[in-house]
Amino acid sequence: MGGVHITYLVHCPRQLWLYARGYRPEQRSDLVAFGEVVNETTFPRRRDVDLGEAKIDWVTTGAVVHETKSSRAPAPAHSAQVRHYCLLLERRGVNVRGGVVHYPLVRRTVDVLWDDDARTRAEDAEADAQAVIAAATAPERLTRDQCRGCSYLDYCWGD
Repeated sequence: MGGVHITYLVHCPRQLWLYARGYRPEQRSDLVAFGEVVNETTFPRRRDVDLGEAKIDWVTTGAVVHETKSSRAPAPAHSAQVRHYCLLLERRGVNVRGGVVHYPLVRRTVDVLWDDDARTRAEDAEADAQAVIAAATAPERLTRDQCRGCSYLDYCWGD
């Protein structure tokens, strides 16, 4: 299970359910394309850490997970994604110290703690994501105002 699964779970379980079934409109999204440009140009010397099921933006010495976001404001999904990456690394025997979410457009960072509570939250999110994916029917859609900017908007709200 990758970080996008956890991000979608926290943002919108319906989005996760659709993504798990191969519906991928984000490939046509200008916002997603913009995020990729921000990610590629902000920290050009860093190297992705590919775990197979997940790709971490980078990990610094001392096992600190770093994730770059193009949004201007922190969101719970961002920290949840970093906690998930910490969990994946820990399962591989890495002594993880925590994480940092970078918001280069507003020159801000948010530290993500990695402790017993964070581990439990990451494990719970993973179990919740698996339950959503396994469900026979899609979760209810969010209210339309919560869907602003979502690449799945047309699917959920199109006529």
